Amino acid sequence: MSAPVVIIGAGFAGLSAAVRLADAGFTVTVLEEAPRLGGRATAFADRETGERVDNGQHVLFGCYRETYAFLRRIGTAGLAPLDRQLSLTMAGPDGRQSILRCPSLPPPWHLVAGVMRWNALGMGDRLSAFKLRGLLRDVRRDGAAAVAARVPGDQTVATWLEAAGQSSRLCEWLWHPLAIAALNQSPQVAAAAPFVRVLGEMFGADPAAAAVGLPAVPLDDLYANPAKAFIESRGGTVLTKSPARIDVNDAGAIRAVRVGDDAIATACVISAVPWFAFGRIWNRAVPEALAGVAADAAGTDSSPIVTVNLWFDGPVLPETGARFVGLVRGPMQWVFDKDALWGGGAGHLSVVASGADAILRMSNDETTDLAVRQLGRALPGVAKRRLLRSVVVREPRATFSLAPGGPPRPAASTALPGFYLAGDWTDTGLPGTIEGAVVSGHRAAEFVIRNAKS
Repeated sequence: MSAPVVIIGAGFAGLSAAVRLADAGFTVTVLEEAPRLGGRATAFADRETGERVDNGQHVLFGCYRETYAFLRRIGTAGLAPLDRQLSLTMAGPDGRQSILRCPSLPPPWHLVAGVMRWNALGMGDRLSAFKLRGLLRDVRRDGAAAVAARVPGDQTVATWLEAAGQSSRLCEWLWHPLAIAALNQSPQVAAAAPFVRVLGEMFGADPAAAAVGLPAVPLDDLYANPAKAFIESRGGTVLTKSPARIDVNDAGAIRAVRVGDDAIATACVISAVPWFAFGRIWNRAVPEALAGVAADAAGTDSSPIVTVNLWFDGPVLPETGARFVGLVRGPMQWVFDKDALWGGGAGHLSVVASGADAILRMSNDETTDLAVRQLGRALPGVAKRRLLRSVVVREPRATFSLAPGGPPRPAASTALPGFYLAGDWTDTGLPGTIEGAVVSGHRAAEFVIRNAKS
């Protein structure tokens, strides 16, 4: 193919698509309007400490097969090593801590054995986990996607868990924290089907699928910069500060992508921008062939994430023996020890509030105070330390909403010839996760490869 494939957007979706195409011998041009790569999964330098700071903490799992395939392709999979098995340290609001460890047993017995030995729960709570064995059996037989597709579309996570016989304490200590982390929305609001898909992927067929992988470097060093180097080494181009506009001729065919006064001649484009940016990538109006996609994108709601970076005058989490801790009952759900993950000076914690509608518009001081007070109740070590600095990062449109009744998610292939969609918001069946973004990028790339051969 003489003309390049143009990919608009340089987050996980766009870069994974570009790397897959470059690896297959295509010339690609990646255009990103922001001054740095990474989209909604990027990093920046803190002006005071000089440290790199992720715009939000991201966690990988063993079931992120497409993500790890992408990282292996660019040579960085070892920078997000997977634990041998799932181990979760949870802290209640009274400072009580308890660890769930799932041993290396055949599914679903690894989950059952872990829950049955978990001292955060009473016996009745532990036994309620057995009621999911039918679901996990079906996942092993039919696959997680097929089982999730059977869940009624109007059912929320909370109502599904109740119908599945899960005790309130098991939900409070395990299922709700996992749901909020995976779906970025309250269990009372988010649709159940994507959560069932997540459960099936994590606990269905492979005992290693639930293992956690935490990046040992900032996100731009994990994937964005290495992907750029990979693409450029194969003759491609990656540009930032380059807002792109697609030019469609009167016959309804793509003829170029404009960047300022320049035009890149091409008949093949992958849009890897989020739903809220879809309408502005066109030089004129959205083509009639994509009017339905544009309307659905415009009607898609968003769900925010707020991350509070705290620097104390000494370590806090080493007392727990964990690199991250789940926080039960509170506006913040997880705290990560960035020093344990990245090395460097002591005392940097990243505290995450997913589905953070209630605190999104608080001031920085109010948000910091909220995080410190919650940590003080859950982690006694905080009281021994002095807070030196805080940086609050808000992502108002971190993910698309999974509330029942939302617009349908679009397919990778579209009615406009040569135009393909990627992005976590497309119809992957997964929530707005890194894995969903990479799956979408690979899927769009495969359409390009397949059509080039036909």
